Amino acid sequence: MAPLDLEAAARAAEAAADRARAEILSRFRAVTAETKADGSPVTEADRAAERAIREVLRAATPDFAILGEEYGTEPASGAAGSARSEPQASDVDQDRPTWVVDPIDGTIGFARGIPLASTLIALLEGGEPVLGLIDLPMLGERYVGWRGAGCRRNGVPVRCSQAKSLSRALVSHGDAFCFELCGEGQAWRRMAAEIGVLRGYTDGFGHAQVLGGGVDAMVDLHLNPWDAAATQVLVPEAGGRCLTFDYPEQAKLGLVFGSPALVEELAGFLSAKPR
Repeated sequence: MAPLDLEAAARAAEAAADRARAEILSRFRAVTAETKADGSPVTEADRAAERAIREVLRAATPDFAILGEEYGTEPASGAAGSARSEPQASDVDQDRPTWVVDPIDGTIGFARGIPLASTLIALLEGGEPVLGLIDLPMLGERYVGWRGAGCRRNGVPVRCSQAKSLSRALVSHGDAFCFELCGEGQAWRRMAAEIGVLRGYTDGFGHAQVLGGGVDAMVDLHLNPWDAAATQVLVPEAGGRCLTFDYPEQAKLGLVFGSPALVEELAGFLSAKPR
C-alpha cells in the first residue's frame, strides 16, 4: 500500500466530525440514555453520530477499516473478514489503516445536558495511532493533528504544558472508580493526598484541556482503544508526553499524559509499568 496521505485523511476526519456535530447538537438536551449490555450508557445521538461518521469515512477511504464503539468492526472494502457489531480491541486491522471512532465520549454527562462531551476519531496504521481528532461540539472547539504535523485547535497551533513542579500543577483525572477497577486505587488516593490542584475533567474534554496547556497533566484509566487513540498521537504532536499502560485482566488501557516532567513523576504513582 502507498504511504498514507495524512493531510487528506485529516480532511476526511474533519468532514466526518462536521456531520457528527450536526447530529449531536440537534439532539443535545433532547435525549435520554439507555444501558447497553456491557453496562455503559448510549443515546440515539451516539448512534446517529457514528452512522454519519462511518458514511463519510467509508466514502472517502474505502480501503480503510473502521472500528467504532456503537457499531463495532467494519472491514475495508474487499478485505477478508466480516462486520461485527460488538467492538473488540483485537479487531484493529494490523494490515490495513483503521479508523477508530467514539461518537460521543462523555455520554453520561451529555444525557444530563452537560456540554462537555466530545467526538473522538483516530487513524491507526499497523496498530499505531498516526492521526487524531477531538471535537467538542457544544463548545465549538476542535483539536486535530497527525504525525509530524503538530496539533491545532480550530486551526491555531497548541502546546502542552511544560510545567516541572507537581506541587504547583493543575492535574486532572478520569473517574475515581476506574482507578479501582484497574487495581490502582492507591494511586488515586496518593494523588488526592499529594496534589494540591486535582480536578476531575474527565473524558475527551479533559484530554483536550491538556492539549491546550490549561491542564498540566492527566491520569485516565480503564480506557478502550477508541477512548485513547486520538490522545496517543495528539499529545506528542503538541509537545507533551503520553505513556500507555496495559491492564490485560480488564482488557483496558490507561494513559498518563501532558507535561513530560510531570508525566514521568505521575507514572510512578501507578503499580503498572508503561509500554
